[in-house]
Amino acid sequence: MASFQKYTTKKGQMWMFKMDTGINPETGKRQTSTRRGFKTKREAQEAATKLEQEITNGLLINNNNLTFEEVYKQWFENHSKTIKPSTKKTIESKFKKYLLPKFGSLKIKEITRLYCQKVINEIAENIASVNDYKIQANQVFKYAVKMDLISKNPMEYVTIPKRKEELIADTKYVEERNYWKKDEIKKFLKIANSDLPQRDQLLFHLLIYTGARKGEVLALTWDDIDFNAKTIRFGKTLFFNNGKHYLQQPKTAHSKRLISLDTKSLSLLKKWRTRLIEANLASSSILEKNNLVFTRDNGLPLRLAYPNDKLKSVIKKYNLHEITIHGLRHTHASLLFEAGATIKEVQERLGHSDIQMTMNIYTHVTDHVKEQTAQKFQKYIEL
Repeated sequence: MASFQKYTTKKGQMWMFKMDTGINPETGKRQTSTRRGFKTKREAQEAATKLEQEITNGLLINNNNLTFEEVYKQWFENHSKTIKPSTKKTIESKFKKYLLPKFGSLKIKEITRLYCQKVINEIAENIASVNDYKIQANQVFKYAVKMDLISKNPMEYVTIPKRKEELIADTKYVEERNYWKKDEIKKFLKIANSDLPQRDQLLFHLLIYTGARKGEVLALTWDDIDFNAKTIRFGKTLFFNNGKHYLQQPKTAHSKRLISLDTKSLSLLKKWRTRLIEANLASSSILEKNNLVFTRDNGLPLRLAYPNDKLKSVIKKYNLHEITIHGLRHTHASLLFEAGATIKEVQERLGHSDIQMTMNIYTHVTDHVKEQTAQKFQKYIEL
């Protein structure tokens, strides 16, 4: 039978329980399980009931010898039920690529803070987003503490090493520009209008003129377009998993947004809708809620990689400045700044949850804006 107790942490009041889990087959001695970190007594009681059932059904194993990978699987089985399929896939990839090769076969009770620091240092040498990997590994160790598998979290005080800064005098360093300038955009659109099919013309036009993410544009349905109000709504994103496509909620609440559409974009959308109806690809059902704006000839959604592949082929064929699909989003923001839009206006249009993300783009504004800034100062100082 379990005993329950309230205790105090820096985060406030928490609950724990202790339970006799029977004889340890390796030592021949009785063993007790203590589990902490429950927000309410009811949560602790539910966990205790589940543990009692595991003991009764003979499912409880000697937890002292669990490996990191075994604990990870326990944690992820529960955690995966609370996240989106795309997030689930991303987390699985992080563990498979870096964390399980380093931690997987080790007994979780034997993993030290020193070893954790070593692993994080090694990962930091290869990727900039090392903190994401630390966060995921930390989740597993926190779960292990909560389940009384270990007494302390070895990842808790591990620090992220600073990346070596590029030397100012290093002449080999060239800042990569992942956006197009105004003349480059106009050239690309001219090429698209003459070289790409109507669907792809519209696809790239919307990416450039709305600054939306490719998953958001590919997930557009016709009811997202309000021709009378001249608006477009972004409230979902396209995701593929194991060959199947899903329309899922965006990452943050700020990603759900209603933005204005220019007359040219509206005209292109109307022409595309008319083309679909005339070709009997959608008939009158074109206006139904779940009818996608962009599909393949068989009615299935376009692959997520399709815009990337098409953009690369055009860039290569016409020797354009190389950017990524996400670079079109940066291009939209940069040209908005050049046109005089405020940081707040750009943040809302792009659906950034953190204004710092918008500020980061603002620091990469075009040379034309930088020149204007210098001229403004000169004119003001000479008044």
